[in-house]
Amino acid sequence: MSQIFYKRLLYVHLVQNPSLKSFSTTVATVCRGQPLSFTVQYLINSCGLSLETALSTSKQFQLDESKPDRYDSVLTLLKTHGFSKTHIAELIKKHPSVLLINADKILKPKMEFLLGFGFSDSAVSDLVISNPSIFDRSLKSRLKPSLDILMKHVQSKEEVLKAIKRSSWLITFNLSQTLQPNVELLIKEGVPISGISKLIVHQPRVLLQKTDRLVSTIETVKKLDIRPTITTFVYAIHVLSSMSELTWNRKIELFKGFGWSEEEVMLVFRRDPYCLACSEGKVKKVMEFLMGTMKLHPSVMISNPKVLKHGLETRIRPRYMVLKVLELEKLIEGIDGNKKFSRVFGLAEETFLVDYVLKYLGKVPNLMDLYCASVAANSVDTNGPKRIVSHKVSY
Repeated sequence: MSQIFYKRLLYVHLVQNPSLKSFSTTVATVCRGQPLSFTVQYLINSCGLSLETALSTSKQFQLDESKPDRYDSVLTLLKTHGFSKTHIAELIKKHPSVLLINADKILKPKMEFLLGFGFSDSAVSDLVISNPSIFDRSLKSRLKPSLDILMKHVQSKEEVLKAIKRSSWLITFNLSQTLQPNVELLIKEGVPISGISKLIVHQPRVLLQKTDRLVSTIETVKKLDIRPTITTFVYAIHVLSSMSELTWNRKIELFKGFGWSEEEVMLVFRRDPYCLACSEGKVKKVMEFLMGTMKLHPSVMISNPKVLKHGLETRIRPRYMVLKVLELEKLIEGIDGNKKFSRVFGLAEETFLVDYVLKYLGKVPNLMDLYCASVAANSVDTNGPKRIVSHKVSY
């Protein structure tokens, strides 16, 4: 490629991206007759990187002009296993040193190992792009042992595949020194393999914390009278592991501010730990609505804690509006203070539409339009109360 081409390439690129002042020195250098380096050329032409990314990458990373075949073999291997041009560009942008790895001796065995375990070509490309350090880890001392440990504690290979797809970093950690001791602790406490498997698949970081902290969390959960043999136990461990003691105490005080006792808060936590995983802002808004607007007693939330997790603006308000319209039309009994209507918020969308919207369209023809408009409005605008003018319902 001629110097004229380099100049034109840089000129067009900078005209399209005038804010790229950091490349002015490079432009000046090229225009003075110093062509782009082999590294930059290769990253652009063979790997699909943009000019600015290639220039930036070349500052910390250099390719040997005498070894293009070595780098080509890496790209060929990736393409053979389904890596698209976009995949390759993204991988090299994140982890350019992959080009320096021996394709036949190191990369190929790792690719074949992952494929042999059950990953598809597309899954391998997604896995590597999300965590390129997989290619840096030893197959014998890290990748294989990690998968062996996961297979030992997860209920099926399908679940292991799901766990790694969700958390690609799992197989790059030294699980024998992190996850394994914590799993053994849970087994000793009586947690069934099904509960441990759930944690590994959905919340693996819980099992990578320091064992002494996990011991403390387990003791706290046991003091709350949650038995290790039930699924709620691992959920409680996850929630408590995800927050500091200060945050935990602050959330308890938030409930107390609405007149709850600490025992009532613990009752909710025992039934559904994830209620206390919600942000303080969300809990406050939902509680204000349920106890203020709907005038529900704390016992309603205690018996049906899931209501605290529903979206106020996307579910509770719109459905409450429908109920108020039906109440106004004397099609249902009064809803404020009526605990049975708290269950309405937990209904599947299709069930709610059938039971409370479609059922009454003959008497309230615009009910579906009102509901859809309320969902849309609340999804965008969460400030202040809303009013459905046509039925004069405030909610």
